[in-house]
Amino acid sequence: MLYSVMSVQDHYPGRGRSVPEFYAEVMAQGERADALGYDAFFLAEHHFHEYGAVPDPSVFLASLAQRTRRLRLGTSISVLTFRNPLTVAETYSMVDILSGGRLVLGVGSGYLKHEFEGFRIDPAEKRERFDESLEVLTKALSGERFSFHGKYLTVNDVAINIMPLQTPTPPIYLATLRREGAYHIGSKGQKMMCVPYASVDSFAEVGAIVAEFRKGQQEAGVKPDDDDVLVALHAHVAVDDGEASVHAAAPFELYVATRLYAKRQTYDDVMRSGLSLIGGVQTVTRKLKQLEEMGVHHVLAIHNFGMMPQHQVMTSMDRFAEIAKGMNETSAMATDNKKSLVA
Repeated sequence: MLYSVMSVQDHYPGRGRSVPEFYAEVMAQGERADALGYDAFFLAEHHFHEYGAVPDPSVFLASLAQRTRRLRLGTSISVLTFRNPLTVAETYSMVDILSGGRLVLGVGSGYLKHEFEGFRIDPAEKRERFDESLEVLTKALSGERFSFHGKYLTVNDVAINIMPLQTPTPPIYLATLRREGAYHIGSKGQKMMCVPYASVDSFAEVGAIVAEFRKGQQEAGVKPDDDDVLVALHAHVAVDDGEASVHAAAPFELYVATRLYAKRQTYDDVMRSGLSLIGGVQTVTRKLKQLEEMGVHHVLAIHNFGMMPQHQVMTSMDRFAEIAKGMNETSAMATDNKKSLVA
């Protein structure tokens, strides 16, 4: 199983932590993730509200690239609806170059009402705008000189002047909050990113989202791989469930107070639904194994939420990495034993 960090970048003005201090904490978390063997570090993009303090992840990721060596650098997500996709292609080509080919590009159409209002874009147009932007982005990142004439976008004989190091393009994941969306993404042969907290009612339903994605792949004749699904869940790993509750309950409630998703669950709600990786070492280990059984092979752990103290975030990251490494070592040993028996 691959394990990564996702940072929503929720910020709380007036509570004693400035934006520069917050950025410094998240940078340190990225450096720690690099040292601990996390696969990637993903940043959300949000606008006009304290729910997210990074309006352009590319700037942050370019800086983090200089402080890390092997950690992949991801967006969760770049909101294509709000940007010129040619600019997105140029900007993230630079990030891929500056990071030595470590970019992972999560993209989506956006969902927050105030952001659409701020950019003066009709939410009813977002699906068509996103589809056009994704097509233009993909063509641009491939180095192709092309023209495109859509309802919202027009490109005339353009090729961007710098190319990402990864070919044919950096990996691109499409974000979805719905099972129907998962099926559609799979049927198109694309990769998927999802945040179950925002869209389903129970931990078991994560498997249903993955199953719909695989169904779409199967019916379209698309060959799956072990890193085509990213699932993000809030995480805090403590010694036991009681300590996890002491550390995580108040930060999670603060996070919920400013979140603007369609579905909103309190700490008690997620404890009942199971839609988190918050708990003691044994609980989190069990749930990661359940995710693996559901077909989830890459988990994005949201460790820093609700102004959780930095030392608790770091300790959780340490324990999570230790659990994941132990699971992978056990899996590798089991595979070796099977090969020995066959031989």
